[in-house]
Amino acid sequence: MTHAVLLSSFHAQFQHFLTMKPLPFPFEPNASFCYRFARYHLLPEIAGEPEAATGEPFKLNNVVSRLLPQYFTEEQLALAYPARDAEGKLNAVGSAIRFFTSLRAKRGRESPFVWLGQSGLYRLKSDKEVTLEATEDEDEEIEEQVDVEFNGWIYAFTFPVLKKSTDFFPIKIGMTAAADVETRVYGQCKGAAFFERPEILGRWKVRRVAQVEDAIHAVLKARGRWKEDAPGDEWFNTTPDEVLNILNFVTTPSLG
Repeated sequence: MTHAVLLSSFHAQFQHFLTMKPLPFPFEPNASFCYRFARYHLLPEIAGEPEAATGEPFKLNNVVSRLLPQYFTEEQLALAYPARDAEGKLNAVGSAIRFFTSLRAKRGRESPFVWLGQSGLYRLKSDKEVTLEATEDEDEEIEEQVDVEFNGWIYAFTFPVLKKSTDFFPIKIGMTAAADVETRVYGQCKGAAFFERPEILGRWKVRRVAQVEDAIHAVLKARGRWKEDAPGDEWFNTTPDEVLNILNFVTTPSLG
């Protein structure tokens, strides 16, 4: 590579550096920084971007890909840090920010988006949806997870008045990192407009619980099971057997 080419490359990188946006807090290549940047800075910014502001479905990852270079160099995004509880595994900063942005967009109470479950599509919440979800209880155990992968419980519950023995009926499918699933489920319903004690239909301890929950939700949405008129995006017209079959499918290692 000639001196002129090197000089041109350096000049381009320097110009990019000068036009980068300031970070909201000092850069650190670790899970905590990636989580905080995704949750507290990137998600609110995405909500104001043209793709989201129309209220039409858009691909979240495309907007993230456009915004990240405005804050980070390629070298910063490629930096890796050791994954917690996974000896020898590394997480790249760019990949971690993408994961946490998707994680909080899907299930964070503060999320301005509804996940549509198809090809990474989202849309901005309506004022009604924002009001309804304001009453949803946050899972503190999940809040404390700042790693790309963590273990936990998938749970499914409904209310006796909704339950059917021979047909699909509304079931909420969620996740928690807490050891006590009952406390998590009953805590969600306390103080809300529910007049019955929820009935837990199943609980399953899994690895990579966030990814497993996403996969179950995506399959059910692809089958047209999502209850769009329910608060949040975790209610589906399904059955306990269907949920269990999907869970077994997505958690069974591939033989290929």
